[in-house]
Amino acid sequence: MTRTAIIAALPGELKAIIRGWKHQSIDGVDTWAHRDENLYVAACAGAGQAAATRAFAAVERDAPIDLVFSVGWAGALTADMAAGSAHNVAGVIDSRTGERFHCDAGAGTLWLVSNSRVADRSEKLRLASTYSAALVDMEAAAIARLAQMRGIPFYAIKGVSDPLKAKLPDFNRFIAPDGRFRTGRFTLYALFRPWHWPALAQMGENSSKASQQIADALENFLAE
Repeated sequence: MTRTAIIAALPGELKAIIRGWKHQSIDGVDTWAHRDENLYVAACAGAGQAAATRAFAAVERDAPIDLVFSVGWAGALTADMAAGSAHNVAGVIDSRTGERFHCDAGAGTLWLVSNSRVADRSEKLRLASTYSAALVDMEAAAIARLAQMRGIPFYAIKGVSDPLKAKLPDFNRFIAPDGRFRTGRFTLYALFRPWHWPALAQMGENSSKASQQIADALENFLAE
């Protein structure tokens, strides 16, 4: 029996994958499990590499895993990354250390950079120029590093939640030290700033579409 781990930052990123799976929450980490001839365990603990590390520990709690996927939303660093689309990533770069981790799928040439903060447009342009990457997230590098340490295959499937030119609020101020998103505070903030509503509504549509695209890509990948 193969034990496959699927790690994201937020439950919404996993929504299209985990329908009907058994859920539990332990020590601030949400996990979902499904068994057929193999075992699948999904987990999320929040944004950032520390949170991803906690999620990785959670999926290993009962037994070692055989392969791991980093999935979830990412920001586009180039204009040709369409909002709502999902991509099998060729490799991941840690912006803090410059480390590069190749995905075992070896799919294409599209690289993802993991940043320590949610990137606005100016930061996206800097990351694209510095690393020649097409997408940005906050977690994949930690998962890639842990997979490499354990000698297990690592894959990343990311969906575009915000295109390069998206004008969005600064989400960093609403991320708690443990990586959890302060939804209540953000909702109150956005409620009194209607000029953000169209962009946020569009991001919601993009994210929903991206989640389904990620689920479809993951299902096709595992079927192969």
